[in-house]
Formats: sequence, C-alpha cells, structure tokens
Amino acid sequence: MNVRTQLLVLSFCLPLLASAAVAQAQQSRPTSLAVLDFGKDPTGLRAAAVIRETLHSKEEPREFTVIDRDQAGAAGLGAGFAGLLNLTIQQARDIGSAMGCDFYLLGEAQTLRRSPSIEPVYYESYATVFLVSARTGKLVLWERPAVQRAAPVEAEKALLAILSSDETRQRYLMTIRRAQEDERAARVIAVEGGAQIIEVMTDDDSDQNQEVRAPRPYRRLKPPYPETAARAEVEATVDVLVDIDARGEVGRVEIIRWAGYGLDQSVIDTVKQMHFFPAQRDGVAIPMRVLLRYKFRKPPVQNRSQ
Repeated sequence: MNVRTQLLVLSFCLPLLASAAVAQAQQSRPTSLAVLDFGKDPTGLRAAAVIRETLHSKEEPREFTVIDRDQAGAAGLGAGFAGLLNLTIQQARDIGSAMGCDFYLLGEAQTLRRSPSIEPVYYESYATVFLVSARTGKLVLWERPAVQRAAPVEAEKALLAILSSDETRQRYLMTIRRAQEDERAARVIAVEGGAQIIEVMTDDDSDQNQEVRAPRPYRRLKPPYPETAARAEVEATVDVLVDIDARGEVGRVEIIRWAGYGLDQSVIDTVKQMHFFPAQRDGVAIPMRVLLRYKFRKPPVQNRSQ
C-alpha cells in the first residue's frame, strides 16, 4: 500500500473512528435525570421527592444519575419555568439545557376532597407526571395515577406507594432507554437523508412580486377531547407543524407544543385524516409547512362522562 492510498484510507476511517469514540463516550457517561417539584402542594412536594429517590441508581450504578433538587430547581427557575405544563419544544429544551440533564420529569400532584351527590365523601390523590427529553424537548411519556380513599392520609400514602414502586421505576427507565435509541436513529436518518426542501408559510409580505397562497383544508376537522383529558378537566393548547405536499396530502406531522393527557395524539390522528387544497406560488402548486394550533377547553358539564 503506497503513501497516497494510506492517506486516503486514514481520511476515510478517522471520521468513523471519531464518531465511534463519541458514541462510546456517550454510552459510558451516566444518563443524567432531573425531577422538578410537582407544584407547591404538600402532596406534590412529597411525590417529587419519592420519584427522585426511586430513580436513584441501584442495580445500575453507572447508567443513571439524578441531579440535586435545589440545583435543578434553581436552574429551571432561571430558564423561566414557573410550573406551566403546556410547553413548547423550545421552552422544554431551554429548561433541560439550563439544568444540564438528559431527561427530566415535571408535573403536579394534589390530594383533594370529593363530595359526590349520591355517594359518601372521599379523598383523591393524583399525580400528573411528564417525562421530557432535554435534547429534543419532546414529551416522551405522560401518566396520571390516581387513588381514592376514605381519608386524605390513606389516599396520599397509596399514591406515593405507586410512584415508589419498582414497576414505576422500570417503566420510566425503559422509556428513557427507548427514547435514546429513537433519538440516535433519528440523527442517523437526518444525516443520511439530507434536508427536504419545502416552503415554510410565514406572514412576511416583503416579496410583492410573488403571490403565495397557503394550503386550505377541504374540511376542517376538530380533534376530539379525549376522556383522559376530561377526567383531569384539562385546558391546553397543542401546536403542530404539518408538511403538505403539492397534491395537498399530509406528510410529516410534528408536535411543537405538547399537552399530554391524550391531546397530542388526538391532534396527530385528526391532522393525518385531513386533505388540503395545496399551497400555490404564482398559480403553481408547491409543498408547504404550516403551523396549526388547537385550543382545548373543558366541555360543558352535561357533556362530560360522570
């Protein structure tokens, strides 16, 4: 092998070796987790504390590490987090970046007195748990465990038992591992596939020489308000970026403001059923990326399941 051939081989192999070294370093570094307080209610503070303790590495001491509560809280506050759970992707990334973690959990938890009209009074303890990827800002898991008991102490104790269980811990860690694999696969696809050329709809009227018309739906569909959201009486906004091709067909759909409670999936399922008159520039159909916003409000009491 001559010198020129050796140099060519090295020039080809070095980037691969560097990439492999970076991947190995990432795998050897523990995945850092943060848990923000679940509101100011005593149940919320105890719920977050239990989750922190539950996630502390036991049999996998090198795989996960949990950031100190005060450090995470101060960083989150500095990034503008004030308890809002209906975050945009960018807001979620900013909070994660400020805390310096790979994934984080946020949510709320309370113990409430319930007084049904035809049943005895009872107490309900619930926790809304959101697991977020700090790198992508995506909501990778949400859940809302809830228990009912005759006394508030009993209700909270039962809820904390769920949050501290090995089943809950394994579910969170498996979700994190799966999200890491999905993110690595997405990065490979993005590098190999290249960027798709598509028009982005804006309100900029600076170019007066071209007439650009946004895509219009044949029929506007309203995403259903799911029962999972109705039980929690959630009001939230879901923003979604949608790629619409030159035929008016929906392609890529990406949530950029998530809400959980099944609302995000309701929006995705609805948008994928839609058909559009395609966008046009000077009378010629073109692909376009548009932002769609859906605001969910609690339906009237008589329309909700009792």
